[in-house]
Amino acid sequence: GRGGKKGAVEKCTTCKGRGIQIHVQQIGPGMVQQIQTMCSECRGEGERINPKDRCKQCKGNKVVREKKILEVHIKKGMRDGQKIVFHGEGDQEPGLEPGDVVIVLDQREHEVYQRQDDNLIMKMEISLAEALCGFRRPIETMDRRTLLITSLPGW
Repeated sequence: GRGGKKGAVEKCTTCKGRGIQIHVQQIGPGMVQQIQTMCSECRGEGERINPKDRCKQCKGNKVVREKKILEVHIKKGMRDGQKIVFHGEGDQEPGLEPGDVVIVLDQREHEVYQRQDDNLIMKMEISLAEALCGFRRPIETMDRRTLLITSLPGW
């Protein structure tokens, strides 16, 4: 935003709109030192807003700091290192375009499941009797659902 009412932004009179102040100091006979510092009045911006005309929400800073929760949807088949980009959701500074927020997926090993391309593989030991006669066994999925695995006799 503008930081205040329309027309409230004025060129800083202390630094004449440059955002810097130059201080000249004599350090000895015939020797001077020139120091350049950020303008203390406008904090280097080259402009100022009268306190009575400042925006109540941003207090004249032209941006409002806020926390925002972004919902990340990880689609089936996404790979390790794949990026999810939220365009324009990064920090914003006056006069600049906001940056992007980039989420990089970090696939971790799982104690039960292994990934093989787009498939999840689970190794299960069964007895000879179960292999010959069939069995029913519940397993827990990665999203905490319970599935009943059934193997028919002779399969």
